[in-house]
Amino acid sequence: MHIVTRLIAMNRARQLQRQFQEIERSIHALPGRSRARLGTLTLREIGQASQCDFPHLYGTPPEDRYQPWGQGTAIGFTRAQSDNAEVALRGIALWLAVAYHETKESPHASVQPQHRQLLRVLRELKEVHHRDGDIAEQWMNSSAAA
Repeated sequence: MHIVTRLIAMNRARQLQRQFQEIERSIHALPGRSRARLGTLTLREIGQASQCDFPHLYGTPPEDRYQPWGQGTAIGFTRAQSDNAEVALRGIALWLAVAYHETKESPHASVQPQHRQLLRVLRELKEVHHRDGDIAEQWMNSSAAA
């Protein structure tokens, strides 16, 4: 059973890595103002997810809560591909929040690199706020910005 669990974790890590590459490209293609807005949306999503009993299942319909992982990343990834800029921003924020919580305390070594990559992107978004100055205090003082 341990081998099956490791295989599932490795498959999930590959899936998250492929999605992350697209999400990261989308983030880097955003203008500065949109990146600052994305930072705010992401912080809000991370905070809302952390209020849930199972933060890694944030965005998952209640009837699908017994799967190995939630649908939040799939939903966020689909929305991130939208032609509508607002929907795309919200999709990226959802994906980042759910992936953050899913990888945060994973015991699987194959998932830990994805968490480090997510932390790097979140730090970059935080720095955009710091340069803007007006919203930096939200990031620094928020308990959700773990």
